[in-house]
Amino acid sequence: MPKRFPPEFKRPKELSRRRRGAPTVRAMRMAISIGGSTIDEVVTNAKAAERAGFHSAWLANIFGLDAMTAIAVAGREVPRIELGTAVVPTYSRHPFYMAQQAMSTQAATGGRFVLGIGLSHQLVIEGILGLSFDKPAKHMREYLTVLNGLLEQGTVTFDGDLYKVDSSFTPLERMGTTPPPVMIAALAPVMLKLAGSMTAGTITWMTGYKTIETHIVPTMGRAAADAGRPTPRVVAGVPVSVTADVDAAKDMINQTLQIYGTLPSYRAMLDKEGAAGPADVAILGDEETVRVAIQRYAEAGVTDFHAAVSDAIFDQGDQRTLDVLTSFL
Repeated sequence: MPKRFPPEFKRPKELSRRRRGAPTVRAMRMAISIGGSTIDEVVTNAKAAERAGFHSAWLANIFGLDAMTAIAVAGREVPRIELGTAVVPTYSRHPFYMAQQAMSTQAATGGRFVLGIGLSHQLVIEGILGLSFDKPAKHMREYLTVLNGLLEQGTVTFDGDLYKVDSSFTPLERMGTTPPPVMIAALAPVMLKLAGSMTAGTITWMTGYKTIETHIVPTMGRAAADAGRPTPRVVAGVPVSVTADVDAAKDMINQTLQIYGTLPSYRAMLDKEGAAGPADVAILGDEETVRVAIQRYAEAGVTDFHAAVSDAIFDQGDQRTLDVLTSFL
């Protein structure tokens, strides 16, 4: 039987002691979002996530803080927790400079950084940035070829259709650290094959456990096996809330996360799951309902359950949700 996740992602000793009476989770690490509108908020949330015992914390890179900059700062303030981006768009950053910032962030965090990257969406790349979103799969394949070469060897010579890079006379410095693992936001079959064959795994969002079990895990797993790579990680981002008013929570999620029900990549995953909208893949209800739903993700093959929660969770405004999440540690 293949390992459920690579040995390098083994739980640290100080975080691996299971609490008495805690649910049994099948080789799944617990992660949490650490969003914030300021650097200070991200640092505060990272400290709270580490103090609570989470194995990793993830920061999105959308239209606010630059995620790698914020993580580099937060990483100086927390000594143990793994920190990752979920995710940084590729089209707007040349792979050389993505690698340069990733190595700098890895150095700042003491080797606890995970570089999560993704294509973003046509709406953003073409509609906002005015760049071409043509041939996204080819773009990612060439991008990873250049990025991986720079991170792993410090230099790359590549003559592709989209990227032509020769860094042989200007190698990327090692900065006193080792390369961070790279993960990609992969949902479609071609992207999942790239994730399995060229990266440490995928970071999902708006994807239910049934789709992860029947589509994400087997597609990516086969690609990794064919490439002779370790079993890839699956970091599954899911909205979570312990609440007595499920209908109100669903209404709020469908309003605030409405855009994700219309973007093609997420819409395809919602359709696979049989979900009408974002609220239908959220985990909502009482403590036992939430625990059972999280367990389903473990059984589906998720290696890292990434709980997307309200910012109130960090100031104890949502203690019930936090209690359920930390009960799995």
